[in-house]
Amino acid sequence: MDANASLHTPADIRRLIRAGDYTGHTSGFAPGFVQANLVILPQKYAYDFLRFCQANPKSCPLLGQTETGAVSLKALAEDLDIRTDLPKYRVFEQGQLVSEPTQVNDIWRDDLVSFLIGCSFSFEEALLADGIEIRNISEHKNVPMYITNQACTGAGPFVGNQVVSMRPMTPKDAIRAIQICSRYPSVHGAPVHFGEPAAIGIKDINRPDFGEAVTINDGEVPVFWACGVTPQVAISNARPDFCITHSPGHMLILDIKNTSLATL
Repeated sequence: MDANASLHTPADIRRLIRAGDYTGHTSGFAPGFVQANLVILPQKYAYDFLRFCQANPKSCPLLGQTETGAVSLKALAEDLDIRTDLPKYRVFEQGQLVSEPTQVNDIWRDDLVSFLIGCSFSFEEALLADGIEIRNISEHKNVPMYITNQACTGAGPFVGNQVVSMRPMTPKDAIRAIQICSRYPSVHGAPVHFGEPAAIGIKDINRPDFGEAVTINDGEVPVFWACGVTPQVAISNARPDFCITHSPGHMLILDIKNTSLATL
């Protein structure tokens, strides 16, 4: 499957992923539909993680959470199996990354709670519709992501610094992006910074912590949004005995429309 996956419905793409026919990143897939970050934790950690999301809504805009042990969430997608419908997962034990499987059926537990968090891939569509280039899409790359020096508000054991995603733009387009993305608080909202990367603790813009570096042309500035990979930093610090997340850039494609998340 390739970028022509945009011709399929979200359910079609989930079935292809479930069958093991695609394991790549999902940027640019299923135009018009919401994509979600995923965090799966044992129930004993769920309340503190929920508080972490509520305390950091820019980084962790919560779209929904499952009942304990459930593998679907019909309010967001029909024919959904959280254990198989992402292209790639990350599995953590004691806060350490131990594997990146393409399905988690074999390690699923009945005490797990899944959290679906808004993703920047949703607002990319609105920017493209306004004529703003999204460099990671035009270069067919996973969006670059960086760990900053900006501390999140902690909740229980979940503490850590904010992760941001970056898209280079002209200053004019950056201002327009702020206006557009302010209408989408459920998918990170307006950028949190643009301009000098060092101001938020990024030492080398060409060496992202996650994703892939993209071209920054003369006359452009890097524009940074809060990113749903932020919980993975908090999970590393909290060191839960077990946790599953999406692999950065490999999202869960939902049935709800991006336009449903826009505010007036």
